[in-house]
Amino acid sequence: MTATLEPGTTAITSARPAWVTDAKLASWNRWVSAPVTGGEEPLTATAPYDAQPTAPVPSCSADDVAATVVRARAAQASWGGLTVAARAEVLLRFHDLLLERQDEVIDLVQWEMGKARYHAWMEILQVANLTRHYARRAAAYLADRPVRGAMPLLTKVREVRVPRGVVGIVSPWNYPLYLGVGDAVPALLAGCSVVSKADPQTPLTMLWTRALMGEAGLPAHVWDVVTGPGAEVGTALVGSADYVCFTGSTATGRVVSEAAARRLVGASLELGGKNPLLVRADADLDKAAAGTVDAVFTNTGQMCIHIERVIVHESVYAAFRDKLVAATRALAVGQSFDFSIQVGSLASAAQLAKVTAHVEDAVAKGATVLCGGRARPDLGPYVYEPTVLEGVTGDMDLCLGETFGPVVALHRVSSDDEAVALANQGDYGLSASIFSRDTRTAQTLARRIRAGSVNINDGAALAAGSVEAGMGGMGDSGLGRRHGAQGIQRFTETQTIALSRMGPVGPPPGMALEKFVRLGNAQLKVLRRLGSR
Repeated sequence: MTATLEPGTTAITSARPAWVTDAKLASWNRWVSAPVTGGEEPLTATAPYDAQPTAPVPSCSADDVAATVVRARAAQASWGGLTVAARAEVLLRFHDLLLERQDEVIDLVQWEMGKARYHAWMEILQVANLTRHYARRAAAYLADRPVRGAMPLLTKVREVRVPRGVVGIVSPWNYPLYLGVGDAVPALLAGCSVVSKADPQTPLTMLWTRALMGEAGLPAHVWDVVTGPGAEVGTALVGSADYVCFTGSTATGRVVSEAAARRLVGASLELGGKNPLLVRADADLDKAAAGTVDAVFTNTGQMCIHIERVIVHESVYAAFRDKLVAATRALAVGQSFDFSIQVGSLASAAQLAKVTAHVEDAVAKGATVLCGGRARPDLGPYVYEPTVLEGVTGDMDLCLGETFGPVVALHRVSSDDEAVALANQGDYGLSASIFSRDTRTAQTLARRIRAGSVNINDGAALAAGSVEAGMGGMGDSGLGRRHGAQGIQRFTETQTIALSRMGPVGPPPGMALEKFVRLGNAQLKVLRRLGSR
């Protein structure tokens, strides 16, 4: 298929960044926790820019993973013995180096994954904010908590947090920097060691990041990286880590959860979504259209919290639809290592095939394409036009199945109740948005939507960027939360330390048990009258 360039589009001009030399690649590959030569067949990803190989990366075996976890467990003892402040110093140095060298990793993210440069920079923004936040707040989040003991004044009880040990992180390709390091940072600050499985599509980004963490002073084996296919390497990591952090599909998340449960180890899972955005009758339509465009097409729609369904009140449906279509058509689409592009490429042939299949199925069953709806091989092998559909019905794969691409469906409703009911259709519950001038009513509606996060008068980024608040899903969208207090406390176990100032609790020597029981009952009645717990 051949297409012609249209206004607002840019063709590909380059692929591998010139500064990525063979020497640099070799230096990053040394961070793979496996022999650089020999062993498993090396992995080589395909660059979305030209459908050509990126660079070979050593591949690990299940035995490599097991050995890596053993080394990480040994390294954790000394790392976990440091003060939180000492660990924070390393992470803050990493923060500063990341900002200084950000152009390098932005190039890598673009080369490996194909996203627009601005969207790659957003990963820098998120990782820097997370790192700084946890480095400054970890001590408070992890602080000992004094509680009242069994016998006030005579006992002293504290609840403390201890590191879980080795945290296994399996992260995806769509945010290789943010999701690759965003869970590692709080785990490290909690005193754990980390073994990360790099996604085969984007291993260089993670290896670059691990090298940078080494420059910041992170000791050897406190954070190790393993590479290879998920069926072998991911399974081995889930089967040996002391806690599992997984981001990916719901289907794989179920497998990870079952494997962790069999071993009685904890797991946090951020999984799929089919996220709704509600446009109420009183919404500012210009802001709603702009917010929808951002929420739908950021990261080329390859974002777990991106909007795939827009639910619009019938009184403003036509006006909103026209504004959204106009804004979508104005987007600059293509591939470039500068900031001229607003919507980049899909990451792979598989992603392009899935998006194409969803749109073709919807059209075949009666949906209407308002704009987009086609691949653009003239702009890049996996580029797909930003697409808006209407008339999507329940028998279409696109209706409630996660598309994970630059595609959105419009739905018309006549009331808030109908909008909430439609938003809650399906089994996912990750993120949602509401546009309304009546923010009080919008906040009330938000509580009725089954989603881990609800943005009001913002498309998707506001809740995710609020790093002091938890982020995660309900239903088939996952378990647990990243960000905020829960985002670091999940990497610890709580331990109760109880001290007696009088020796063992119980009747004093020589006191009859009946008398001790009478005194205990009298104490219970006094505490009840005093309103004490």
